[in-house]
Amino acid sequence: MGDAAPFERFAIIGTGLIGASFGLAVQRAFPESSITACDRMSVLDKVAERGWGWKTTTDISAAVYGADLIYVALPVGATMEALPQIATKCDSRALVTDAGSTKTAICRVAEVEFRSRARFLGGHPIAGKELSGVEHANAELFRGARYVLIGNEHTPDERIQRFSELLRAIGSTLLWFDAETHDWAMAVVSQMPQLAAIALAGVIADETDETGLPLVLAGRGLRDLLRIAGSPYEVWRDICLTNTENIARTLDRVAQAIDFLRTHLASKELEGEFRAANEVYKILRDLQ
Repeated sequence: MGDAAPFERFAIIGTGLIGASFGLAVQRAFPESSITACDRMSVLDKVAERGWGWKTTTDISAAVYGADLIYVALPVGATMEALPQIATKCDSRALVTDAGSTKTAICRVAEVEFRSRARFLGGHPIAGKELSGVEHANAELFRGARYVLIGNEHTPDERIQRFSELLRAIGSTLLWFDAETHDWAMAVVSQMPQLAAIALAGVIADETDETGLPLVLAGRGLRDLLRIAGSPYEVWRDICLTNTENIARTLDRVAQAIDFLRTHLASKELEGEFRAANEVYKILRDLQ
């Protein structure tokens, strides 16, 4: 791109789909950046095999030493466990940000750990796939994607402004929310649909007999509907544990909606439900 990088030394803690894709996006936009990847050795071996030229370490303390941007792309629970060590070992001038899918629990930990140390900025890229792992990383993952940051975009901290610039440089559109609003919204549009897809897949599995019926008759529509059912439990375990109340409320709403559909199967009242669903789909289609 020719522009100076907003940060010089990056530490990426967790090099799965999101962390590795972030590193690739930064590397493409700012080729002179120094990137250190921190993960399990089995994951780092895959990073090394790809020839990206990143430094690697299994030691968080070593990874964050001297870094001015620390990007934590671990599961929510692992992020909360890692933040105290990161806060203790990183430079006080660094910006630490995360990519967790729930924000309230993470931000509460960060509020305690980063009071007099480096700046913490909660974040969540709306840019995942149903397939996880470094082998699916893509430098284009963030391009055109919405990226949520927690706090106030007018906060007078140049580190936050530089990170905002970086996210725009890799193609993201920024949205700012408080942690509680983010968690409520994501329960409605991400976490409830995920669990609904799991429930639907479970029903279909139970109904499928030894001949493969009825699943062998499924068309593209069912595959599209159940695409997110391919997401691994490891990705969702901590999300459910840290946003339980919001998710439970939305599942209750789904249960009520299904009860209404069942009650009115032989009634023309379902036309209104279809029309409302059609409008939601149109909005989603226009957002892409």
